[in-house]
Amino acid sequence: MTLTRLLKHSLLALAIGTVSHSAIANEPIQPIEPLKNVNLALAELGKKLYFDPRLSKSGFISCNSCHNLSMGGTDNIKTSIGHGWAQGPINSPTVLNSSLNVAQFWDGRAADLKEQAGGPIANPAEMGFTHVLAVDVIQSIPGYVREFRLVFGDEEVNIDKITDAIAEFENTLVTPNARFDQWLLGDQDAITPFEREGYELFKTSGCVACHNGPAVGGNSFQKMGLIEPYQTNNPVEGRAAVTGKDADRFTFKVPTLRNVELTYPYFHDGEATTLTEATDIMGRLQLGRKFTDEENAKIVAFMKTLTGDQPQFLMPILPPSVDATPKPQPFD
Repeated sequence: MTLTRLLKHSLLALAIGTVSHSAIANEPIQPIEPLKNVNLALAELGKKLYFDPRLSKSGFISCNSCHNLSMGGTDNIKTSIGHGWAQGPINSPTVLNSSLNVAQFWDGRAADLKEQAGGPIANPAEMGFTHVLAVDVIQSIPGYVREFRLVFGDEEVNIDKITDAIAEFENTLVTPNARFDQWLLGDQDAITPFEREGYELFKTSGCVACHNGPAVGGNSFQKMGLIEPYQTNNPVEGRAAVTGKDADRFTFKVPTLRNVELTYPYFHDGEATTLTEATDIMGRLQLGRKFTDEENAKIVAFMKTLTGDQPQFLMPILPPSVDATPKPQPFD
């Protein structure tokens, strides 16, 4: 069903009483709303910067390297590769629907997308640059200077403007119109009876205590391993690294389940390679429940209905460097 047909169907359903706003509100999961209130010029600049590897020291890594918009907004590897082929300590969370998160990064150390956007640029194990050097590169490129003047009203390039633009582009990366959203809005044929049974299990088993709202997660921090300890060799401490509280060790932002069939592997350490494995682990460690193979399959089938319309846009043509542009430094 196209988005236009979905909206017509939803309006008709509301008119004849087969679905109501209150009925949707009573579900633990709500539909993702289509995009609105976007600064198109700022987002277009942000799109260029998001795909531009010149924001990294090597001139090889862009935001899209770890949050690939052709792969569900992730890189589909256990933990990401950064500057100098450094193996990062943590799995890249999806950038899709990240504007719905309570905070950014697994440990929530960034309050919003703007603050998050500056982090990888200056991280020596990620993009390997500094904010000053990144600004120098962008400022040296006449095509960028002209676009900054058009968007901001002056030619000054600084990290505040760069991160503002990237965040505005990331705000556009929502994925409405999942089959489950269509079902919520009244299309009873949008999901199968098997998938519907998976949703009922998802609710009655307690998964919705953490995975709820429009993003089906992303709105709270929870301890990994409530019933049984989570066994991992990964050194990441979780929220404790931000709060300094030992009680927050192994507490992480609950990941969104939107588009989860695309965002493998799973968990902060990327140790669960399939949704079946992740569902089994979550059932045992978080809920104290061992799902049968059939129950697991039903829950996985439900989660696959959460894949929405992926962002559609033309790939940006980046303005060329000039002689004065600082050269990449692939090796330290």
